[in-house]
Amino acid sequence: MKLMIASDIHGSAYFCDKLMSRVTAELPDKIVLLGDILYHGPRNDLPKDYAPKKVADYLNGVKDLIISVRGNCEAEVDSMMLKFPVTADYAVLFVNSQTIYATHGHIYTEDAPLPHSHGDIFLMGHTHIPACRAHEDYIYINPGSVSIPKEGSHHSYMTFDGVDFLWKTLDGEEYMRYCTK
Repeated sequence: MKLMIASDIHGSAYFCDKLMSRVTAELPDKIVLLGDILYHGPRNDLPKDYAPKKVADYLNGVKDLIISVRGNCEAEVDSMMLKFPVTADYAVLFVNSQTIYATHGHIYTEDAPLPHSHGDIFLMGHTHIPACRAHEDYIYINPGSVSIPKEGSHHSYMTFDGVDFLWKTLDGEEYMRYCTK
């Protein structure tokens, strides 16, 4: 199973369109969205081509592939625009006997994750900074942000093929890798 993982689109039609081009190129089995899909949030400037309705249209076109969690910028009204669930605080995925928790990162955080077992993986967005850090009993992984990257990082997403997490720019160029084996 191939996962495509993205976070923090924040209503940017420009960057969501680039992400949809990568969906076409990557052909994932599932797309995991780690929240902050439509709204830019009061702390962020408007991203390029801010058009939440257009972002909803793009994502609704691949709704059957999407597993999504709620970010701190999601509102109940977003679930009226999106044709896939967006209100869960976390999702649990099982890929090749690996347990992966997907959450935005504002309720359950890198330093305060959900209850878990040794070796589990936590996918979180929220910080807009790509990361991969091993903790005593879990791995924290962040794909960065599709539309508002921070600390000089790329506009990015990740893929996971059951073994390798690959961080990629929206042009498809790999810039970081983590192997689970």
